[in-house]
Amino acid sequence: MTYMDKLLIVNADDYGLTPGVSAGIRQVHLSGIVTSTTAMMNRPKSVEALKIAQQDCPLLGLGVHLVLTSGNPILPAQRIPSLVKPGGSFFSYPEFLTHLDKVNPDEAMAEWRSQVELFIASTGHTPDHLDSHHHASYFTPALFERMLTLAQELNCPIRNPFGEGGSSFEDYLPSGTTQQITTDMTDLFNRYHPLSTQIFLSTFYDKNATLENLKSILTTIADDPHHHTFELMCHPAIIDEDLQQISSYYHQRAVERIILESSDLGTLLRLHKIRLINFSSLTH
Repeated sequence: MTYMDKLLIVNADDYGLTPGVSAGIRQVHLSGIVTSTTAMMNRPKSVEALKIAQQDCPLLGLGVHLVLTSGNPILPAQRIPSLVKPGGSFFSYPEFLTHLDKVNPDEAMAEWRSQVELFIASTGHTPDHLDSHHHASYFTPALFERMLTLAQELNCPIRNPFGEGGSSFEDYLPSGTTQQITTDMTDLFNRYHPLSTQIFLSTFYDKNATLENLKSILTTIADDPHHHTFELMCHPAIIDEDLQQISSYYHQRAVERIILESSDLGTLLRLHKIRLINFSSLTH
């Protein structure tokens, strides 16, 4: 490998969300370009799905998709009262944003630890990276610092919230966030210096989840003169009834799956000298 080689992680979010999501991710790993996924450990079928992944997809990178905004917590609701609604479930994403100033970050840390502990008990190893559902771990400096602390304890990378030509840190923050908060988050990132890719790309999504856009993204990666490690986020799935009931983003997941299996992509990756890796291959 030369310095100018490009290293790309293609991470599929939401593993374990439903059996169809998990099966779709495994399929695109085996016949497409997905190299990594992050598991939602609070979902009922996530443990079973992880065991299937370890058996059928031994080269698939496995991380934890830290959850605060979907389904039910692993911990008893009475231990994390600031994170749950009266019925004991997590707030939805819009509800979580309006409730953000009441969230106890130590309760979030306790729940995230439980999710990671279940992952370790299920797989026999620590996650190869951390990211979060709806990017909730990046919403406040306090939540972000808990994520950074957890990653430091686990000695694992995190998803990079910065990215030239892709997503920027501000994309995750609730509207009205002050410049001081953005500065504080940047300072935390620099202080903890977590292992991560140099660039995170979230632009293969929804209406932009097209083969043409994906090819354009790969060309942009190849032409980047300053960076050589990249993560591309995606959400492939086989649509099942559970997914249609719990997520409004379901039809496009099937479109993503088909695109990510395109035979054109292998040719383009070789042409651009882009090598597919997972998070376990990253080094400082």
